[in-house]
Amino acid sequence: MPEPFDAVLMVAFGGPTKPEEIRPFLANVLRGVSVPPERLEAVAHHYEVIGGRSPINELTFRQAKGLAGLLELEGPQLPVYVGMRHWHPFASEAVAQMMRDGVRRAVGLVMAAHDSGPASWGKYVKAASDALEAAGPGAPRVEYVQACYNHPDFIAAMAEQVRSQLDAIPPERREATPLVFTAHSIPTKMAAASPYVQQLQESCQLVVKALGHTQWSLAYQSRSGDPREPWLTPDVSDILHTLASEGCRSVVLAPIGFVCDHAEVLFDLDVEAKADAESLGIELRRASTVNDHPRFVRALADLVRRRVLLG
Repeated sequence: MPEPFDAVLMVAFGGPTKPEEIRPFLANVLRGVSVPPERLEAVAHHYEVIGGRSPINELTFRQAKGLAGLLELEGPQLPVYVGMRHWHPFASEAVAQMMRDGVRRAVGLVMAAHDSGPASWGKYVKAASDALEAAGPGAPRVEYVQACYNHPDFIAAMAEQVRSQLDAIPPERREATPLVFTAHSIPTKMAAASPYVQQLQESCQLVVKALGHTQWSLAYQSRSGDPREPWLTPDVSDILHTLASEGCRSVVLAPIGFVCDHAEVLFDLDVEAKADAESLGIELRRASTVNDHPRFVRALADLVRRRVLLG
């Protein structure tokens, strides 16, 4: 008989919590990647524009607190640990704490709703695996649940976030207002080797079905890397220009590919895309990500519960 599960490990991206952490954080993200200093400074400026910090750590801990509370109430009663890829608490720090607490076997949650393969999902798992390997033979086992892209509670949470913005559009324009879902662009070669695009499409279709809204599209954002390499398109800016040329007066952006309102949502959408929309004469409203929405937390709890029941 396998050992029972005795904990949950949430693995998230991490982010700076104050201005002096921005550049050390970016150095961690870009370790081993050749990036011109001016590009690093440009990204650092993005963080400065949104207040000198990222809310991702705070939001991830709110998600963890909500999950722990729901598991305490409804079972299984498991403690929830948080380990980050690129900032404190690093995955290694979470593993060390788990070992001090005597954890032997944990359910792993990658804090992404869609499986982008080695481009992102695999890096979350690798960060935890490297930490576990470095910790030695006494480290706990971590077994991951599937992506929650089509979980009814994830869909319900996202639909509610979108509905609140659609409802703010004047009734005479609401039905014709396009809903543009966004997700992080990745190289097309990586996308072809993963279920990423298929999962995103399914998520979008389920949300619009729940909303009863027919005007929608999927766009990509936050492209980086070699400009000569093909990445997923269309870019959100291109979509906005196309919509403007068609006479669109309002649009709702829905960052379905993110589970936290972190820097790439707050800058790339709330600053850059908003500026684009204003220059085009489009009223832009941005739906929140799922963050710690109760239905999203319930989706996480259900995934944990199902994994525990499998033994």
